[in-house]
Amino acid sequence: MTRTVSGRTDHVVVVGAGLSGLAAALHLLGAGRRVTVVERDTSPGGRAGRVERNGYLIDTGPTVLTMPHLADEAFAAVGDSLRARVDLVPLHPAYRAGFADGSTLDVHTGAEAMEAEIERFAGAREAAGYRRLRAWLERLYRVQMRRFIDADFDSPLQLLHPDLARLAALGGFGRLDARIGRFLHDERLRRVFSFQSLYAGVAPERALAAYGVIAYMDTVAGVYFPRGGMHALPRAMADAAGDAGAELRFGETVTRLERSGERITGVVTDAGRIACDAVVLTPDLPVTYRLLGRAPRRAMGLRFSPSAVILHAGTDRTWPALAHHTISFGAAWKRTFTELTETGDLMSDPSLLITRPTATDPGLAPPGRHLHYILAPCPNTAIGPGAADWHDLAPRYRDRLLGELERRGLDGIASAVEEECLVTPADWQAQGHAAGSPFSAAHTFAQTGPFRPRNLVRGTANAVLAGCGTTPGVGVPTVLLSGKLAAARITGGTRPASTAGRRRAAARTSRERRPV
Repeated sequence: MTRTVSGRTDHVVVVGAGLSGLAAALHLLGAGRRVTVVERDTSPGGRAGRVERNGYLIDTGPTVLTMPHLADEAFAAVGDSLRARVDLVPLHPAYRAGFADGSTLDVHTGAEAMEAEIERFAGAREAAGYRRLRAWLERLYRVQMRRFIDADFDSPLQLLHPDLARLAALGGFGRLDARIGRFLHDERLRRVFSFQSLYAGVAPERALAAYGVIAYMDTVAGVYFPRGGMHALPRAMADAAGDAGAELRFGETVTRLERSGERITGVVTDAGRIACDAVVLTPDLPVTYRLLGRAPRRAMGLRFSPSAVILHAGTDRTWPALAHHTISFGAAWKRTFTELTETGDLMSDPSLLITRPTATDPGLAPPGRHLHYILAPCPNTAIGPGAADWHDLAPRYRDRLLGELERRGLDGIASAVEEECLVTPADWQAQGHAAGSPFSAAHTFAQTGPFRPRNLVRGTANAVLAGCGTTPGVGVPTVLLSGKLAAARITGGTRPASTAGRRRAAARTSRERRPV
C-alpha cells in the first residue's frame, strides 16, 4: 500500500501556484481539506507565467498543451470543468517540421491525415511504417500510464508487476532511436518521433524506448492551445481553487518552515506565519531541500536536463511558412545532442522550436502585430557556459539566432522585431532552477520512476513534493499528475461524501460560466 502522510491533515499549505501546486490544491479541496496557496509572484502560473509588453501578451513557459483531460481531472475534483473555464483550440497541424533539405512535413494527430501526409512526404512504405508505429505508441501509453506514470512509488519493488513484462515485451527497455527505426527508415521522420526525448534531457540514441510515450502525447493524443495563451490554464485553475474555498496569497515569499520534531507546523513568509497540518512544496528541488533543511541521500548527484534560450519577439509581420508550432531542424542531429548533453557547447547547427501563438489567437498582440516564441535548446550551466558568461553571450547569441532564422527563410525577421524579451540559463538560475535549467532533473534511468527524487522526504512526516523535479517528471501532463499524486499522499486518494467545497462546486455547476 502506498505511504501517506500520517496525523492530522485538515489544513494544507501549498507553496507555489504553478501547475503542480494548483493541481494539488484542487485535488485537496475536493477531498475536503482547507487549503492555503502561497505564491511569491503576484499572479498564478509559476513557469507558465505571463509578461505584458506594450500590448503583447507573452507566455513565459510551456507553449504546448497535450493530455488536457489531466487538467480536467483537477477541475473535476471540485465539481468544475476545464472546458467551462478555458476555450481550448485543437491545433491542426499539431506541428510543422522543416528540414535542412528544404522539405516540410505537417504533423497531424489524426491517423488518416498523418498517414496521407507521410505518404506524400516519403512514400507508401513509410506510411505503412507509421501505422505500425502509431499502434506501438498507443500500446506503450496504455501499459505505462496507470502503473508507471500516474503512480506514487515507495520502492523499486513496486515495478514488479505484469505491466513491467508487457513493457519489456514492447521493447520499452531498448533505445528509443533504434525502436523508432524499426518502423521508419526516413531519417527525417525518425526525428519527428524522437526529438521529444530532449524534454526528458536524454538523446534519442540513449533514451529508453519507454519515453516514446512523450511522442504519443505529441503526435497521437492531440495538441491544444488555450485561447488567451497558455497562462489561461493556471489562471483558470487558480480561479477554480478560489471559488472552491482556497485562500490564495500572492506576492508572498516563503522564507522558512517551522518544525516540531518531524512535523512542519508553520510556513513563514515575508508577510507572516501560516499554521498548517501539512505542506506541499513545489519550488525547484534545491529551493525545496533548503526549506526542509535536508536533502535525500543519493549515491550520485542529480544530473540536470539541458536548458534553453528563449527569444520572445513581437513583430510587425509574420511568415506564412510558420504554423502555430514549427520545428526547424538543422542538418546535424547526433552532434546536436552531444553538444547539449556532453560537451556543453552551444548548438553548432541548431534545431529550433518556433511558436506563433497569434496564428490561433490574434488577441495576444496589438492589431496587425504578431508574437513569435523562439526556443533554442542549450547546455545547462553545469556543463556549458555559466550564469555569469551569459551576461556577455546573450546579445550575441540572440543575433546569431535571428541570423539563422533569416537563412532558413524568415526574411527580415531581425528588422521586424518591435518588442522582445530574451531569457537565458542565467535567468532560469536566478529564479532558483538548478543548473540554470527549467526542465529540472534529467530522465536518465537512475532518475526515473522509483529512482526519481521522491515526493516524500525522509525525516519530515507531513511534507510532500510536487513539480517537475519529483514524480513523475518533466512536462505539463506529468506536472499536473505530480500535483494529483502529492494530494493523494495527504488524502490517501479518498474523498469524503460531502464537503463544503464540493457543495459550493455543485452550486457553481448549475450556473452558466463563460470561458476565459
